[in-house]
Amino acid sequence: MRSAINTIRSLQLLTGISLLTMSACSSNDKKGSQASADTAILVTVSQPATDGQEGLNVSGRIEAGQTANISTRIMGYITRLNVKVGDPVSKGQLLVTIGNDDILAKRAQADAMIAEAEAGYSSAQKDYERFNNLYKQQSASAKELDNITLQYNSAKSRLDAAKQMRNEINATLSYTNLVAPFSGTVTQKLMDAGSMASPGMPILTIEQSGSYQVSAVVPENSISQVSQGAEVTVSVSAANKVIKGTVTQINQSSQFTGGQYLIKVRIPDSEKQGLLSGMYANILIPVKQSPQNTAGNDQVMVPLSCIEYKDQLTGLYTIGNNNTALLRWVRLGKTVGSQVEVLSGLAANEQFITSADGRLFNGATVKIK
Repeated sequence: MRSAINTIRSLQLLTGISLLTMSACSSNDKKGSQASADTAILVTVSQPATDGQEGLNVSGRIEAGQTANISTRIMGYITRLNVKVGDPVSKGQLLVTIGNDDILAKRAQADAMIAEAEAGYSSAQKDYERFNNLYKQQSASAKELDNITLQYNSAKSRLDAAKQMRNEINATLSYTNLVAPFSGTVTQKLMDAGSMASPGMPILTIEQSGSYQVSAVVPENSISQVSQGAEVTVSVSAANKVIKGTVTQINQSSQFTGGQYLIKVRIPDSEKQGLLSGMYANILIPVKQSPQNTAGNDQVMVPLSCIEYKDQLTGLYTIGNNNTALLRWVRLGKTVGSQVEVLSGLAANEQFITSADGRLFNGATVKIK
């Protein structure tokens, strides 16, 4: 009898312990679920941008709207060089002076020849007027008048020749004082004072202040897709800028560019802040596709800020089945401004995380805002 009572009490005790254990587990599960929901990282998601408009990508360099190489037509030593790289210059400002003592001596000779020719011309003119009057009075023969007229014309021609010689020397003398053809900035100084200047050899390079343009080349199999006046997207990574430009010039010949056609893209003056001549730029030229070729050719574009880099791999975060962050490795293509093309690893209808309120990692619990 006592043994049966002990058995019943033992069963009751075990039942109570089991109930307490199940209640505690249930409570812990509820607390764990609540804690997991409370610590979820808030994220913003988006879908890739697709564009049925194909783009032609070419590379180029920013340059000034007008550039001039300052050189001379004479040979001589540079006696003065009044500017240095980076100096602003105004139109007509004296930049370089070249030694001109020999030219000044030639001009002095020309002045002496003019003085001599003027004296001979004045004497011949008086003789011509005198014999012309005598001929009218029939006191001189026609032969005498012809001889005097010939002497007069010869003296006049010698005077004209001497004056033209001085004009030539003055023109040559002007090449010893080189001035700025327009207002701008000195971007290169290729010689210093004391160097020998040679005809056609640049001494300075000046770029015009004002607008910028991008010079690029387009392959011959794509030039037919570029039209003058087309609006293009110019990406300058060095300045972290994306600019809307306009095609202003298309070279019609590739004879000296190896099958590449030169184009010029104008950059608006309002966008020139932060740009410097010589910076590299990528140009995206929109190319409309026909409707039958549009399907299947859509580009999958995502923001560059979403890309994660690890060694040689690139990826972005997507959302898994259990509302967890999943790092998806992708293969990237061309970059257009702040967007980059995803060649593989992400479908056009898949969502990806664009921003998060905390640090993301594989398996992190996330919650869409």
